[in-house]
Amino acid sequence: MKLVLATRNLGKVKELTAMISTERRHKDVQILSLQDFPDAPEVVEDGDTYQANASKKATVIADFTGLRTLADDAGLEVNALNGAPGIHSKRWAGDDVTDAVRIQKLLEAIEGVSDRGARFVAAIAIAEPINPQKPPSLQSDRVQVVIGTCEGHIINEPVGDSGFGYDPIFVPVGYDKTYAELGEEVKNRISHRSKALRSALKLL
Repeated sequence: MKLVLATRNLGKVKELTAMISTERRHKDVQILSLQDFPDAPEVVEDGDTYQANASKKATVIADFTGLRTLADDAGLEVNALNGAPGIHSKRWAGDDVTDAVRIQKLLEAIEGVSDRGARFVAAIAIAEPINPQKPPSLQSDRVQVVIGTCEGHIINEPVGDSGFGYDPIFVPVGYDKTYAELGEEVKNRISHRSKALRSALKLL
C-alpha cells in the first residue's frame, strides 16, 4: 500500500516515517512525500483549527496524487500567551524564518512570566482520493481526523539539537529534558504527533 505524507518538511517526513515503520502491521506501507511529487500544489493553511488545516491538506493532495494521503497540522499552545502561537506556530514570527528566530520571539514574549505551562497539539487527517464514480454525498467520510496532545512547559533557553521547530524549549510532563534532548526513540513514543499517529494508523 502506498501512503503519501502531505509535507515537504524533511524533519516531519523523517519523524512520521520512523513512527509508521515501528508499527508491525504497517511494515508493508510504501511511504511517499511531496518530494516525490514536485508539481503538487501548495495548500494554503487558512483554516481556523488544526483539524481544518490537516483535512484540507490531506484531501487536496489525495486528489492530486490519486493515493491515500496523510496530513498533519500541529502547534504549540502557551498558557501565558492565551494559547498562542497555536495554529499560527509556523508563521508566528514571520514567513520563511528559521526555527531559532521563532524560538527567540517566543522566549522574549514570555520573559519574566511565571506560568510556563504549554502543550503541543497535533491533528492528523487521512484522506482517500475522490472517486469520480461516486456521488459527493457518499464521499463525506473520505477524510478522518484524530487529535494528539502532549503537556509540558517552556524553559528559558534552547537545549538539544535533535527534532525541529520549538522542540529545544519544550519539556514534556514527566521528563527533565526537552523534546530535542530526548532523542527520536523517546520523542516518537510520547509526542503529540505520535499519539495522533497511533490513532490515525488504526484508520488504515
